Amino acid sequence: MLVSLLVGWRLKSKFNQYAQIPLSSGLSGKEVAEKMLRESGLTDVRITCVPGQLTDHYNPANRTVNLSPDVYGGRSVSAAAVAAHECGHAVQHATAYKWLGFRSAMVPVTQISSQIMNFVFIGTMLMGFAFNSVAYDVMIYIIVACQSVITAFALVTLPVEFDASKRALVWLNNAGITHGEEHKKAAHALRLAATTYVVNALYAVTVLLYFILRLVGGRDDR
Repeated sequence: MLVSLLVGWRLKSKFNQYAQIPLSSGLSGKEVAEKMLRESGLTDVRITCVPGQLTDHYNPANRTVNLSPDVYGGRSVSAAAVAAHECGHAVQHATAYKWLGFRSAMVPVTQISSQIMNFVFIGTMLMGFAFNSVAYDVMIYIIVACQSVITAFALVTLPVEFDASKRALVWLNNAGITHGEEHKKAAHALRLAATTYVVNALYAVTVLLYFILRLVGGRDDR
């Protein structure tokens, strides 16, 4: 968790720094997204502005590239990098990239698993004193099952994000949107963003292993 906070702080710091570096092409994030989608042959994907910072995402359900205000109207290296990355997801969707399909299919199951875990943890805090050994085992089994789904989702997310960044950087370079140091900074920004997903995946694996050991340890104690 501490590593995640540190990476998150580093990411925001660098994005704020790169947001101050104007893009030599002069394009805004919205214009970069429009150009990449157009050149990729995607005319049915809409670009919208959503509130918040680093809230940028692609929604395959309604085929929209959603950009935060700083990215949507920004004419900086970070704005171009993020806009192109989100369009990379749109290209993945259009080309039936298998890992994106897996992740999209897992979204509802992952959401349900997270809700179940929340109910279990709340129930444990409120009624933990009433649990016998059998109830304890059932609780741990439920947590392990739900956390397995969450961990699988976090791991599947990695190739999706790495591939979207790769597509974005190749296009930014080929389209002449970023040059020299600009391109290096754009690549650095996207690497930092990818690091957050790596940390989240490691955290999910760690939590899963912890509860598996609790389950095994509980058996050994009896």
